[in-house]
Amino acid sequence: MPILKLVQKILKPAGSSASVQPRVYPRSEHPISRRAISPNALKVLYRLKQAGFRACLVGGCVRDLLLGREPKDFDVVTDARPEQVKALFRNCRLVGRRFRLAHVQFGGEIIEVATFRAAAAPGREGDWAQEESGRVLRDNVFGTIEEDAFRRDFTANALYYDIADFSVIDYVGGMEDLRRGVLRLIGDPESRYREDPVRMLRAVRFMTKLGFVLDPTCEEPLRRLAPLLAGIPPARLYDEALKLFLSGFAVQTFEWLRHYGLFEFLFPATEEALKVEHQGFPSTFLLRALEAADRRLSEGKPVAPYFLYAALLWAPVRLEAERRQAAGAAPGVALQEAVSAVLTEQVQRVAIPRRIALPMREVWMLQPRFERRQGGRPLRLVEHPRFRAGYDFLLLRSAAGEVEPELAGWWTRFLEAGEEERRQMLQGPRQRRPRSRRKARAKRAFVSS
Repeated sequence: MPILKLVQKILKPAGSSASVQPRVYPRSEHPISRRAISPNALKVLYRLKQAGFRACLVGGCVRDLLLGREPKDFDVVTDARPEQVKALFRNCRLVGRRFRLAHVQFGGEIIEVATFRAAAAPGREGDWAQEESGRVLRDNVFGTIEEDAFRRDFTANALYYDIADFSVIDYVGGMEDLRRGVLRLIGDPESRYREDPVRMLRAVRFMTKLGFVLDPTCEEPLRRLAPLLAGIPPARLYDEALKLFLSGFAVQTFEWLRHYGLFEFLFPATEEALKVEHQGFPSTFLLRALEAADRRLSEGKPVAPYFLYAALLWAPVRLEAERRQAAGAAPGVALQEAVSAVLTEQVQRVAIPRRIALPMREVWMLQPRFERRQGGRPLRLVEHPRFRAGYDFLLLRSAAGEVEPELAGWWTRFLEAGEEERRQMLQGPRQRRPRSRRKARAKRAFVSS
């Protein structure tokens, strides 16, 4: 257990026992109230306690409660094994291979229950595997609460709320780091990043979400170890990317990811496109899209993942379409081919499920149709299922200077207009529907007679 031994050596006083004594904050010394905890999480905690097991809240929920924030979910940790947890709850199922977990479901809420884990060591019972690079593939070696604390990633996420006496237990100085506003890894930063390179993304996410400063020892290896992200399964990076950009701090997250050289290993084609921007595009467009996402989330409105990904990948799609069109492809064909090429490359880094890829394509393919304002085309376009998303995308392109403001303004007026005004807009000189050949021939015949 090299990481545990290292941290114990750093934290324990000279002459003390091998076991690190935690700092225990009784109920009177912390602000966490059971009224702020999910009733379903309390049910799980109390049932485990009544069955003779130790049960605590841990991680982000404890951190957020201490900071006066409302947690999004509540994670429970216990000395009960996954099978023992399942035996206590009929509404429980076991999930995961890398981490074996119990999910206790109450309607739409899932309380995740994990068993205390330890670092792997010879003779320890459990299932553990690691690559030569240091990345952990499976981590199901069970241990004590102390061992569990030292194998967690950041000190701010290694605080335990014990339901037995309502105290907060701190083995790693997490309470002090919370007060100082510092995000710090437990153990040697490079080793911890190599164990799980996604921790580099988590560092950026927590830093922006909490408004904390990243400890210099944790910041130094980021750019150097960024290529390790290439070895993470694309499906896992899809989930992490959503957490990064749907946290309400997408603009700051984007800027820090680029600063540390992490963004290019998530969206390589977009990073390449950003290097050839013209008159502020595409960075202006992407920043406006991320600002809009942050604004919607701050107003309590949802942000569709497909719209976010459409914005993140629009720059390489647009540039690739221009290259293919310059090579002789028709505009529509060039765009279709560009979309396929960019998505094929992107899914090698960050997976994009079909339920996300299809509406993304629709938003992109709608953009040329906004330029066709003749006849009944605008009326048909308004009826398209993705029209509103496509229209919002058009407005962002207009604000970024990619399309003429007149085009976006025309569509805004068209949507706000009544039936008669819409008819007049469609009957203007540029929008008059051409007469059919049959009517033209009939008129010529009548005149000649």
